[in-house]
Amino acid sequence: MAEEYTPLGYTASIHYDRRLYKEDIAGSIAHARMLGRQEIITRNEAAKITDGLAIVREEIEADTFPWKQELEDLHMNIESRLHELIGETAGKLHTARSRNDQIATDMRLYVRGVAAETIEQARSLQGALVSQAKQHVETAMPGYTHVQRAQPVVLAHHLLAYVQMLDRDVERFTQTIARANVLPLGSGALAGSPYPLDRESVAAELGFDGVTENSMDAVSDRDFVLDYLSAAATCMAHLSRLGEEFVMWSSEEFAFLRLAEVDTTGSSIMPQKRNPDLAELARGRTGRVYGHLMAMLTVIKGLPLTYNRDLQEDKEALFDTVDTLLPTLAAFTRMVTGASFNVERMAQAADGGGYSLATELADYLARKGVPFRQAHGIVAELTHYASSEDRRFDAMTLEEYRRFSPKFDKDILGITVASALAARDVPGGTAPSQVAAALKRAKERLGL
Repeated sequence: MAEEYTPLGYTASIHYDRRLYKEDIAGSIAHARMLGRQEIITRNEAAKITDGLAIVREEIEADTFPWKQELEDLHMNIESRLHELIGETAGKLHTARSRNDQIATDMRLYVRGVAAETIEQARSLQGALVSQAKQHVETAMPGYTHVQRAQPVVLAHHLLAYVQMLDRDVERFTQTIARANVLPLGSGALAGSPYPLDRESVAAELGFDGVTENSMDAVSDRDFVLDYLSAAATCMAHLSRLGEEFVMWSSEEFAFLRLAEVDTTGSSIMPQKRNPDLAELARGRTGRVYGHLMAMLTVIKGLPLTYNRDLQEDKEALFDTVDTLLPTLAAFTRMVTGASFNVERMAQAADGGGYSLATELADYLARKGVPFRQAHGIVAELTHYASSEDRRFDAMTLEEYRRFSPKFDKDILGITVASALAARDVPGGTAPSQVAAALKRAKERLGL
């Protein structure tokens, strides 16, 4: 049965915005110190306020703070408790600020912090991928297009593709920090402040790069939240892709890898099962993060300047995204670290009955002067012949090859998966020499 409706129950945010207590108290302490320096309040009053706020923070961290829903939000709960601790002086803390610029400051501090934490987690996953890759610089496996075997690659090259994706994710979260890192405090409710504030000193104390230039934009801007949500959605897409491959590769049909037991679960009825639930859950939770991004875009799209209560909806979307992405990155780091790859099975699949070398045969003819489109057609006919005769390419004679083109010579019999891999010796290619160089660059970027 639904709970009885109350206006306060509908509008209160204290059950989730209390999460911002560190940011709120840090902003308040910096604000109070500035008020004292600017002689807007006395230095003794400022000191009394900051000491009281330190006590409030200790109470919250000790889980003894008396949260009260009737006070509606984090700000009023802290100010009320501060009043109980130091008396009427607590009322001077809110001089020259509004809850509008206060929460905008809290949110920027929070996004800055979690974006940095996200970068750290992404780097850890990259480290796990690199650690696996360095063991498999010469491990052949099939590369795929359309989930069909295409050309052989090395496993390290495949894993390093995800390192590249995560590099771009790190760039996006780094940009999120840069755009979040300007101070809105001092913008007031929307029009600025009539007091002689030193906003730059507050910005410096809180580690901001500078201050916002337009008070109306400052109190209503949540682009930095969208930045984090967007970067998180893209990062989850990358994790979902890796998760999907691990789901497929751990199946008996592929048998390319075996996940650590801690990263799988059993079945309630089939005792032999080792289900890749961690990877599957990440796939499913990706949609949840997408939903939060779309929800926040929808909140923003119709808002007139400046602050509107709709913006209260930014917090739960952001918090749940953080609580989804960070554990997923940590779980994938463990999953990648604990995975063991079946090198023999991958090599067998990379050979693909010899047909994975079809492109190599076409390139061979092209190097002999045959236009590539013509070479492609020749090898297509050759492949049809070999398949119909149940013959591997490496089992065919030179005479059979020459039925399809006189350009084939005896060196065609020396083409193998290893030679095909080595031939892709261009920057970004899958040749083991190129992959080793890419691996070295990745380790240098990551400080490994």
